[in-house]
Amino acid sequence: MIEKPVINAAEAAKMVNEGDVVHVGGFLACGSPLGILAALAARGTKNLTLVCNDTAVLDEKNGRVTGVAPLVKNRQFRKMIISHIGTNPESQRQMNAGETEVVLVPQGTLAERVRAAGCGLGGILTATGLGTEVQEGKQVVQVQGRTFLVEEALPGDVALIKARKADKAGNLVYSKTARNFNPLMAMACKTVIVEAEEIVNIGEIDPDQVHTPSILVDYLVKA
Repeated sequence: MIEKPVINAAEAAKMVNEGDVVHVGGFLACGSPLGILAALAARGTKNLTLVCNDTAVLDEKNGRVTGVAPLVKNRQFRKMIISHIGTNPESQRQMNAGETEVVLVPQGTLAERVRAAGCGLGGILTATGLGTEVQEGKQVVQVQGRTFLVEEALPGDVALIKARKADKAGNLVYSKTARNFNPLMAMACKTVIVEAEEIVNIGEIDPDQVHTPSILVDYLVKA
């Protein structure tokens, strides 16, 4: 197996270009690549589209600022495609003020749209959101007597994901619920950058334990 380049967080941040669609793994920052996100916040790249489960936690009064929250505060996203913003008041403010486009997507639908992109599908059919604001502007189809919304696939330019362990070829193992969106996003983006807590030699990970295979990974960052 060919070893993947190991870069630092600042180098990873430079690979995110203005205007990119950026997928970020994690659920309230659990399973998010915190080092890369901090470097991207410091770099200040603007006009990004965020695809993430949420916008993490922004609670400066109690010293809790996690995940993508610093980037939200920096106004680095022109658009956020996410499942909820309830733990980040700045996301709510930007949405209500019309400063940032916020697209709220049911969590399961968001995951399936990302998965569809990674599987080469144009989208998925789902009944979730029928008869609500989620349906507005979307195609509705009938299949075997049932009604579904057509939800388009959601590919990205760069995936920033987090693994517990990687080998030097880029095979990944995630930790428990930190798997969340990470495996899906590794399939759905042109460039995949992984922040790993541990990087080991090729052969040290049992193939049966690999959650994301090396072929999907482009760069490794040591957490």
